[in-house]
Amino acid sequence: MKCFLSGMPDLKLGLNDKIGLEKEAQIKARPTRSGKTIELDDVTFHQCVNLTRFDSEKTVSFVPPDGEFELMKYRITEGISLPFRVFPSIKELGRTRMEVNVKVKSVFGAKMFALGVVVKVPVPKQTAKANFQVTNGKAKYNATLDSLVWKVRKFPGQTEATMSAEVELISTIIEKKPWTRPPIQMEFQVPMFTASGLRVRFLKVWEKSGYGTVEWVRYITKAGSYEIRC
Repeated sequence: MKCFLSGMPDLKLGLNDKIGLEKEAQIKARPTRSGKTIELDDVTFHQCVNLTRFDSEKTVSFVPPDGEFELMKYRITEGISLPFRVFPSIKELGRTRMEVNVKVKSVFGAKMFALGVVVKVPVPKQTAKANFQVTNGKAKYNATLDSLVWKVRKFPGQTEATMSAEVELISTIIEKKPWTRPPIQMEFQVPMFTASGLRVRFLKVWEKSGYGTVEWVRYITKAGSYEIRC
């Protein structure tokens, strides 16, 4: 969770319904209206956060430094809502051909969309060329990465897209070891989506100098190490 501020305002931030410390290095949010309980592990705050007020009021109160900074960092291992489901199919047709089919389905809200979606499908080093068919975006063979790279600029929620490729391999006389398939990798950004379910309930700003403030919160989910085995 990052913030960008200037001046010296006092701020108070509320997360989900209520938050309480359950045990050391773990925070557990009470069930939301949907009945979902959010458990956050290894939570750390920026040094500007008033931890005493957090313990007593269950809100994040702080006087921020100038510029952008990381207010809060946490890890989540359960109840994660993945933004995409990927269905790959790779068939080796003899020693000189492969058939690759990948379907990607977005499972976030229909009113949201992902940006800069990139799907990298590894292929053997002896790949000569590939012929593609896609329902959205563009695809090409990248010899430097030894991958089929499929790019979709804007991917709406609750939709699916497919990429099919016929891959031609260079025939070799020397018998090689069986190809070990590396995982498929994805890159993306999904504005207004949180995989953990963590939400900001309110943001209050007290500016003593009388300077007008604009309060807003932006959610964005970015792919870290997003890999799919096939």
